[in-house]
Parts: sequence; structure tokens; C-alpha cells
Amino acid sequence: MRRSCTLLLLVFLLALPSPLPAQSPVLPAHRETSAQKHWRVSRSKELTKRIGALLDEGEAARAFWGISILSLESGQPLYEINADRLFTPASNTKLFTTIAAMALLGPDYRFRTTVESAAPPDAEGRLHGDIVLVGRGDPNLSGRVLPYSQRTERLAPHLKPLEELADQVVARGVKAVEGDVVGDDSYFADQRYGEGWSQDDLMWSDGAPASALSVNDNVVFLSVFPGKSVGEKATVIFEPDVSYYEVDNRITTAPVGEKRSIGLDRQPGSRVLTMWGAMPLDDTGYSEGLSVEEPAAYAAAAFRAMLERRGIVISGRQRAQHTSTASLPLSALNVETAVPQARGNGSDGGPTVPAALPARNVLAERISSPLIEDLRVVNKVSQNLHAETTLRSLGRQRTGLPSLEAALAAERAIFDQAGIGRDEYVLFDGSGMSRQNLVTPHAVIRLLAFAAAASWAETFRSTLPVSGIDGTLSDRLRGSTTLGRVQAKTGTLGHVNALSGYTETQSGHPLAFAIFCNNHKLGPDGGRRVIDQIVKWMVEDQPPTPRRRRKR
Repeated sequence: MRRSCTLLLLVFLLALPSPLPAQSPVLPAHRETSAQKHWRVSRSKELTKRIGALLDEGEAARAFWGISILSLESGQPLYEINADRLFTPASNTKLFTTIAAMALLGPDYRFRTTVESAAPPDAEGRLHGDIVLVGRGDPNLSGRVLPYSQRTERLAPHLKPLEELADQVVARGVKAVEGDVVGDDSYFADQRYGEGWSQDDLMWSDGAPASALSVNDNVVFLSVFPGKSVGEKATVIFEPDVSYYEVDNRITTAPVGEKRSIGLDRQPGSRVLTMWGAMPLDDTGYSEGLSVEEPAAYAAAAFRAMLERRGIVISGRQRAQHTSTASLPLSALNVETAVPQARGNGSDGGPTVPAALPARNVLAERISSPLIEDLRVVNKVSQNLHAETTLRSLGRQRTGLPSLEAALAAERAIFDQAGIGRDEYVLFDGSGMSRQNLVTPHAVIRLLAFAAAASWAETFRSTLPVSGIDGTLSDRLRGSTTLGRVQAKTGTLGHVNALSGYTETQSGHPLAFAIFCNNHKLGPDGGRRVIDQIVKWMVEDQPPTPRRRRKR
């Protein structure tokens, strides 16, 4: 029923008029010089010959390819194949999310997290009522180090931001809470997953659910070590050490020399983690990130423990507070009324930080780093949860509505401005985890051209992985002609590879490109190798330097 309702809503949304007027393509109208035109024509012929031959070989010939390579100087294509066909974009979806966020929120937007109560503590330090931890989309309530610098880095304690909020509560004189500890993620609707996410992804860190109150990327780190002797159960450790999962541990310690064999399972909606298998006595340990299905409840449990460690007496329980989709007004699904009611962003003079909820007393507050620091995390390491919270944040801030539908509607306004036809994409999430997402290479090229012409073009470009240097391209395109020359977003799902972004040829010609490979059996590495070869040929527009012959 949910799927049918969602499809009907999407049909309704697509039928509405464009909320912002569509504009002509954003490429500057430069007139080509004769030299530029000669270069473009000759390069086009060469790429057509080389790429055509490559895609006719072996397993590549059985795949579905979509490619568009554009000269940013002239706005003319160098090579195209199936550029108007629809492809599964995988994490190239993050380009749509992050470019829309740059345009709608601005790079200086900041997230606000607060601890609130109905009234201040009384003279004896008692709060008469609940203490509420209110999330507004900050994805970095964790030990993640910002700014990002070539690799993801986390420092313990993993929940330091919550510890700092707890310290502020103590400083306000709170000694007792005569109510509950509430994790409030109602700033976003309770729509944790995008339509079309695979069930087998939801247990792992890549499938962590979206929430306005996300701590430690909504992930717990599991570590398993062998017991002290053969036959003993393995030791299981969680970090952060918050009581959340019920563990059914069936992993036994095996003799030295045996092969490790471990299985994990958690059914959707369950907090029971079943573990089985064997771990040899000399094993150094196994680690894995597991998603937390109920982020606001997890955050409430963690925050309660922090308050109690600081001597605050709590008489109630911990619980979560959500905005259910059933409670949403019809306006949450109406593009025409949602998008023009823009709430402002850093670029148009409006607020850059969400306001407090009305009629509550603020006991503690945390203001995040600028959005651009998180967009680098999103694109550099392809962080799914952060992409999802970014999408919901731009929708909430620009429309005042908490639903995922409102967020998708808000970003469509930007795609209209970029000259992307609504028949060129269908998006159900912000990360690319959905198998139902579809885009054309033309749509991606227009999006990249839009970003390239924006005032924040270089800032956005800095969020993309750099070939051979950082992020998901750190170990790719490391040859002398491509090292550091390509800034592009990767995309990977089963039987899907993608790479889209910017590069500059050896002779200095700027290009935008979108390469999709769907329905293939090349394997992840095989798909990447073919794509990387195409990118290498794009860059190499100068003949190799001839070697000097040694004199004898």
C-alpha cells in the first residue's frame, strides 16, 4: 500500500507546474576560435574511435553504457552514446543532492542541536517535566574530524558532542529531571529510508536510517575477539557502549590455524543481533559498523546515561518523539505551495541556522560547522546518511515542511533552473541507495554545467574526490597524465558503476563528463577499469613526448 500511495503522490507532484521558471542552459555563450573548433572536432573523432572499440570488447559489449563528454569552452559534446537514455546512477545521485544544497542552503548553512525543557530548573535544580534532545539534521554529532583532509578520521569519544551538551545542562544547574529523556527527531518526518532501498543493506552502516537526530552516523561499531580458550564464546564489544542491541552470541573460539567464519543477522524492526560461527584462538579480531534502526531512541538512551553519570537524577524513562507521515498536511505534498515559501539561506540573506521550537526553554545548544565541510564528507567518501540528511534539510529549510516529498520537490526547482527536463530523471532519495533512481547522462552534464557557472563553482568542486589523491578516487587514475587532474563522483551498486565530474586535458581544455555502466558482469573492479580508461583518453590530448636516443 505504501508503495502505491507514494507512486500516486509522485504522479501528482510531476503533474504540477514548475515552481521556478526554467532557464536556458547555463553554459556561457562563447564563440569558438578556429583553433578550438579544430581541437574539438579532431578529439571527437579520436574518442569516438577509441571508446567505440573498447565498448565492443568482451563483457563490456554486453553492458548498457551511457556516456556524455562535454567541452565547457564551447558547450559542444565531444562524445556521446545513449546520453538521453535512463540509467541507475548509484551514488552519482549525490551530485544532485549536494548541488541543490549549495544552491538552496549555501555553503555557510549551519545545523542547530539543542536540549530543551518546558521551563527552567527551579531553585533546587529540578526540571518539572521532560528534558528533550532536539535534532535538526546535524549529521556530525560524532567523533568525526572536520575539516576533511584526504581521509575520514574519527576520534574517541564517539559521542563527544552529546557529552558537551550534557556538560552545558549541568552548568545550567539541573540536578533532577522529573520526567522523561526524549530524543526528538520530529524536525524531519519519520521517513527513514528512500523508496527502493534493498532490505539487505539496512543492517549495515551504508544503510543507516535518516533522522533529524543522528549520533555517530547512526552506527555502532561491533568488535569480536576470540575467547581465552578453545570452545569458549567469543567476546563481543560495542562502541559507543550504549545499551541498545540484544545480542544472541553463538560464535565459539576455534583452535589456532582454523579459518574464521562469522555470520551476522538482524531482521528489520528488531533489536536482536544474532551472531554465529567460529573464530580461531590467534585471531586479531573482527570489526563491523552496524546501523541503528531507531536513531532518536538510541540518542535518548545515550544522553540519559551521560546525564546520570554527571549526577543528574532522572525519574522517567527514555523515549523518542517523531513526526509521523500520517500527521502531515496536504501542503507537504504540494510543490506549488511548498517551494515558493522559501525560508531563506546564506546566499539570500535569510537565516542560516534553524530556530528553536516554540514555547521551550533552551538548556544547551550546539551549532555545527558550515555545511560545506559536510558536503566534502558526502562526496569525498560517499557518505549515504549525510546525503539523506542534507536532502531533508534543504527541503525543511526551504519549504518549512518535514517530508521527503517536500525535499525532493524543492530540489526539482534547481533542476528546472539548470535546464534539466523532468523526463530526464526520477529520484527517490538523496544518496543513490535506491534502485528506482533513474537519470540520463544529459541530465548530469546539465547539472555539472549549472554548477560550473555558479558563483560557488570552485567551492563545490572542492567537495569532489580528486584522482589518485583522496576520497573514493584515492587509488584510481594515478597515472602521470591523470593524477590530480580529475574531480569526480563515483557510483557503485551491484552490476552498476558510474563516474561523473570535471577534468582538464593536458593542453588545458576543461571538460565535464558523465559515464554510466549498467547491467554488467564486469565486476566492480572491471567496470572501474573500463571507465578509467575512457577518462584517461579524455585527458590525453597531446602526443607522448618522444624518447631521446642515447648516443653511443
